Amino acid sequence: MTTLHTLYLVSVWLHILAAMTWIGGMLFLVLVVVPWLRRGDRATAAAFLRDTGTRFRDVGWTCFGVILATGTFNLWVRGVRIADLARPSWRASPFGKAVLWKLAVFALVLVVSAYHDFVIGPRATAALRDAPGSVAAERLRRRASWLGRLDAVLALILVALAVILVRGWPW
Repeated sequence: MTTLHTLYLVSVWLHILAAMTWIGGMLFLVLVVVPWLRRGDRATAAAFLRDTGTRFRDVGWTCFGVILATGTFNLWVRGVRIADLARPSWRASPFGKAVLWKLAVFALVLVVSAYHDFVIGPRATAALRDAPGSVAAERLRRRASWLGRLDAVLALILVALAVILVRGWPW
């Protein structure tokens, strides 16, 4: 086994580990923590969500960095170069289409996550802390919740595209 192949295997492992950490943590928050918090006191829930959200935001963005670095390296090892992105024949190939879709969805995830993590999420938790029963707090909470759900759906689409990269399109 060559050194490059070993590095590639480690990179794929790190890529999958980072994706599992990000997606698993996000699904845990969306499917377990948030519904559980809705049954309790709004102010306590907001404080808990603010603290766990801030910690998970750091974990999530670290995962994004790992995913970006390892994904770029993995594509390079598989022979994909920047120039390929401009070649119509490569873009039209099944693999090229899957790569482009995965890159586009990942870029969308970064935009949605940044808006959720650095704009709406902090505003929602501050509003829930300062005026837990207000219309504005509820509106921001709902918006943050929908963005979180959108991120979760996009994450699952990324997993499907990752499978397609390795196994091909189902049709």
